[in-house]
Amino acid sequence: MSAALTPMEHGSVVSEVAERLLAYFTSGDIAVGTRLPAERQLAASLGVGRSAIREALAALEILGIVIVRPGSGTYLRDGVSELLPRTLSWGLMLGEPRTRELVELRSGLEVQAVQLAARRITDEALDRMQANLDAMEASLHNLSAFVEADAAFHREIAAASGNQVLLELLQSIRSLLRIWVDRALTDEGHAAAALAEHREIFHALKSRNVEAVTQAMASHMGTASRRLLAGYDAAQ
Repeated sequence: MSAALTPMEHGSVVSEVAERLLAYFTSGDIAVGTRLPAERQLAASLGVGRSAIREALAALEILGIVIVRPGSGTYLRDGVSELLPRTLSWGLMLGEPRTRELVELRSGLEVQAVQLAARRITDEALDRMQANLDAMEASLHNLSAFVEADAAFHREIAAASGNQVLLELLQSIRSLLRIWVDRALTDEGHAAAALAEHREIFHALKSRNVEAVTQAMASHMGTASRRLLAGYDAAQ
């Protein structure tokens, strides 16, 4: 057995599971393109529950480290050594300090993106954002669909910023925070409040009012960050 897959100390969190799996994948003990051991086997090797393995693999899939083939299994992607940006060394699914720092960084970048978008957004992009809002409103009883429409709304803002580096940074941060973002909305009331915040951002963007979009996004990121961190804290 690889040293990376020896039992972990009791109380380890999903971030540590992901880091151990990553160490296993890059140890040379498993070739690229190989089908990974079953969740049950990985859980037994690490001495953790299957849910921790499942969440860690989900994060690795989002980051392009593994690929899930329905009905076949989970496989290590080819060229995995090229898919390990420095961010992984300080943060795959991260411990508490890094998670909080990423949430803080995301807030600042979202504000910067919307400020640039207010100056550069096209009518076509606004039409797509209206469709995102419509999808959010239609999904108040389906929180997973609501989160997807929410994410699409923010991707439109990042794209409208016209800054590709900013767009990619926000995508990477969202991937690293994905599980906690997905858990941030816990009921219809939270979703309705989030929808109202997004509508404020949209109307400010539509008027190309930089000051108004700055205030609207800063307010939204404040409440969104609190919801995300509340979900994170509850899982620890």
